[in-house]
Amino acid sequence: MAKMLVFGHKNPDTDAITSAIVYAHLKAQLGDDVEAVRLGNPNPETQFVLDHFGVAAPRFVETVANEVKQVILVDHNERQQSAADIEQVEVAEVIDHHRIANFETANPLYYRAEPVGCTATILNKLYKEHGVDVPKEMAGLMLSAIISDTLLLKSPTCTEQDVTAARELAAKAGVHLEEYGLQMLKAGADLSQKTIAELISLDAKEFQMGSYKVEIAQVNAVDVNDVLSRKAELEAALENVIAEKGLDLFFFVVTDILNNDSVGIALGKAANAVEQAYGVTLVDHQALLKGVVSRKKQIVPVLTDVLSK
Repeated sequence: MAKMLVFGHKNPDTDAITSAIVYAHLKAQLGDDVEAVRLGNPNPETQFVLDHFGVAAPRFVETVANEVKQVILVDHNERQQSAADIEQVEVAEVIDHHRIANFETANPLYYRAEPVGCTATILNKLYKEHGVDVPKEMAGLMLSAIISDTLLLKSPTCTEQDVTAARELAAKAGVHLEEYGLQMLKAGADLSQKTIAELISLDAKEFQMGSYKVEIAQVNAVDVNDVLSRKAELEAALENVIAEKGLDLFFFVVTDILNNDSVGIALGKAANAVEQAYGVTLVDHQALLKGVVSRKKQIVPVLTDVLSK
């Protein structure tokens, strides 16, 4: 079988990068020629995870068609979130936990999508289904992805399957779930050294919602004022991105990992969709979103409903 590349979405988070590494490891145990790569740089949280478990970051690529004919997607399926030349290769497999949108293939493929909090929860099942033991390092990476995607099992996206997998993987990785999880989240929430450009692109994804082109970026913070104190610069940068990409809405979300709330900044001609979606009033483009922490479950579907009407 010819070599395949496996990768997560652009502006990768912990799940995107670790799932590529973990699934490439599993596929290698099954005899396949697969290499994990990444479409962006590891964020501070992800780098903390890689360093903690002594695993190197995958190789960075911008294009894939110049290397392989087939690829495997993890933690995403929407074309605008994938490699720039994704249309030029065959998607052989997808392992994901998001909505399915803007995705079709010419040939049959293996597609595994489940409504769980993290791709790693699915990968943990795949190890069991194939009878492959999970090494300590791979267990640590999967655990970290679950902690990241579910905010230490507190997000509304978290399922009992995620909780069970996290406890099982923590034991295999040799770490205390809550202690390690808090250390990891705090490492990712240190935004003091980030430039404005880095803040708005750290974890940003584009979506097509009805006829509207939307970008949603999310950062986690221990103190949201670390970000909001730079609001003037932030909004200027968001306006530039809106103009460059022709966006109808850029929704920048700062999530308080200690209080499980978020502050949203909405710019663009469709910004009023945020007011409709959450029953809030934007004051100077900003609103408090009580209890909102999940882009996948509490932001994307809610805004999609409003903008698709």
